[in-house]
Amino acid sequence: MRTLELDVDGWGGHRAGQHLDVRLTSEDGYQAERSYSIASAPGERLAITVEVLENGEVSPYLVEDVHDGDMFEVRGPIGGYFVWEVGEPEPVLLVGGGSGVVPLAAMARERARVGGTAPMKLLYSSRTWEDAIYRDELATLGLDVVYTLTREQPPGWTGYARRIDDELLREVAFPASDRPRVYVCGSTRFVDAAADGLVRLGYDPMWIRTERFGATG
Repeated sequence: MRTLELDVDGWGGHRAGQHLDVRLTSEDGYQAERSYSIASAPGERLAITVEVLENGEVSPYLVEDVHDGDMFEVRGPIGGYFVWEVGEPEPVLLVGGGSGVVPLAAMARERARVGGTAPMKLLYSSRTWEDAIYRDELATLGLDVVYTLTREQPPGWTGYARRIDDELLREVAFPASDRPRVYVCGSTRFVDAAADGLVRLGYDPMWIRTERFGATG
């Protein structure tokens, strides 16, 4: 896992939750393009966080080989659906699985940066504590962070230790009567489990915005 800060000529800014496309071109002209969520808050230096994917064409290069001053093409910002604006007063429930926390962290950073007052909670599912991205920073952003570690837990762990299910959501999520805005990001299986579980708790599907990722971006 690696976070890259990018200098982009003519970048006009972005909204929390948007993404961009990265395109690499080899010496023989072969091109590969992948989408990455923007990790930084609007107004901060543009950044993406990249996780190495097995047999990936783009992620190994970005994580293992890129050095300061290297250049590649980007296109964006992209997306107007999976975004959050600080001025919205409703409580915000963020549900992230693995690297799906990246656009959610951008929302939390934006809230902290401008002093947003809407209640915000993050339910973050990770395989292990070591795999939890941004864990030190998330503790400083003024939101309620709840972890569940699905594969391995450190000694003395007292938090959740299973995949997200209806009971866990019932214990963690805002009451449906609060009419929260919800952003769920992760693998397709993870997103379906979380979104369907929230609907069973009485959440209106119109409150829930989802973003899925896979090995091909």
